[in-house]
Amino acid sequence: MIWRRVPPCLLLLAALSPLQAQGRARGPVDLARDLDPYFAKAAKDWNVPGLAVAIVYRGQLLFAKGYGVRDVGQPAPVDTQTLFAIASTTKAITAAALGMLVDEGKVRWDDPVTKHVPWFQMKDPWATREVTVRDLITHRGGLPNADYLWTGGDNPREEVIRRIRFIEPSYSFRGGYTYHNVMYTVAGAVIEAASGMSWDDFLRQRIFQPLGMTRSVTTLAEAVTKDNRAMPHGSRGDTLRVSGNSLADGIGPAGSVWSSVADMSKWVRFLLDTGRVNGTPLLTPATWAELFRPATIIPGGGRGTPAVRMSKPHFRTYALGWFQQDYQGRQVDFHTGSLTGMIAINGLIREEGIGVYILSNTSTEIRHALMFKVFDTFLGLPPRDWSGEMLALYREDDARADSASARNQPQRVEGTKPSLALDRYAGTFVDSLYGKVVVTMEEGALRYRLSSTQAGTLEHWQYDTFRVVWDDWWRGRSTITYTIGPNGSADELAVGQFELRRARR
Repeated sequence: MIWRRVPPCLLLLAALSPLQAQGRARGPVDLARDLDPYFAKAAKDWNVPGLAVAIVYRGQLLFAKGYGVRDVGQPAPVDTQTLFAIASTTKAITAAALGMLVDEGKVRWDDPVTKHVPWFQMKDPWATREVTVRDLITHRGGLPNADYLWTGGDNPREEVIRRIRFIEPSYSFRGGYTYHNVMYTVAGAVIEAASGMSWDDFLRQRIFQPLGMTRSVTTLAEAVTKDNRAMPHGSRGDTLRVSGNSLADGIGPAGSVWSSVADMSKWVRFLLDTGRVNGTPLLTPATWAELFRPATIIPGGGRGTPAVRMSKPHFRTYALGWFQQDYQGRQVDFHTGSLTGMIAINGLIREEGIGVYILSNTSTEIRHALMFKVFDTFLGLPPRDWSGEMLALYREDDARADSASARNQPQRVEGTKPSLALDRYAGTFVDSLYGKVVVTMEEGALRYRLSSTQAGTLEHWQYDTFRVVWDDWWRGRSTITYTIGPNGSADELAVGQFELRRARR
């Protein structure tokens, strides 16, 4: 064996963090500022009207800035105080709120849900008895997606939870993974039962106030009363336009919080500081660690999203309110948020003290690109154009999807007519799970009402199938089909997988 003397400079580099090794002449603040033009260019390339970014590194807020405008039709700029929907990044806040109650001995992660919410019920009686608080927030309840329970906007949280009993399981309880907003609504009911206050008040008093998150609110209903608020946007053809907001208040604990990037940077610092605020713990170290303990394996297969293809993870899991994967030998804990015309991402590499929070007011995947760009910068990795590469991949995927959609588009049978006179399709149609649809005849046309906020006009497609042309342009079109009964009446209305029966007087 031959021993060689290691130069002192190499010993020093080995002792430094990747960031220190690459940028001793430039501090962390300089590196964060260097990303400023990159963020601005990315926003332009992705056609994002407004963007806000915050970077936290080893306990310090290094960078926070807004880009673009709140509304494409107005000059008011986005700044660090601009309110956006943080959408499903709310889930980690709900999980932390549960953790506080765990620390107080009022809740255990593996308590049966019915211990706290006795009226909670699933279709399978065994699952009703066995489902735990942990199951509620780890997407392994055996249920298919049920977002139709809240997207209409009329169902309060209690009604959303009540209808879970009608959902047919789609896989074995704890036997797989399906992302599920509605079960987080039940987690909010657990918080209310154990704490004696509403989920909204608990977040305000136990999280927002201690962290100094003065611009954070729990519902859209409250957000619309605030100034300096971003508007959601969508594309109509090649034109970016203001759209409507998703009505997520009915699933508040899953995704209804609105906040600013300045406030969310305080949340990021809290998470990176093991659940402490200015040295004062709001969570015990054990509970803080439990939030990030993997609970559910996220299945792979297929091409994966561009973010997955570019970051090449070896594992993907879900913890208590957090997606997880590996990247460059580190664990990444992150969560996305997506509502109509609003997106967010919260990304952490806890072992390196790196945190990034991103908000935008249009539905693009710029968030993953900028998150990984920040990670690379503070890990001292070679420069990579995450934004340019990811945008190119998404354009390829979109073109491929458009081509497949065109090939698979069902062909309309031309020249057909409805079986009945139009007014005979009018009526009220109900389903215990889906809810109620009201069809009326107005000024010679059929009007379709799904809720107090969603309505459209029915135009004939073929036979007894109609298309709903929604009043709100961003909702696009939907297809419904009537079933004509033996008495010549339009007895059933098929909406997707649901068959609604005509309500009898």
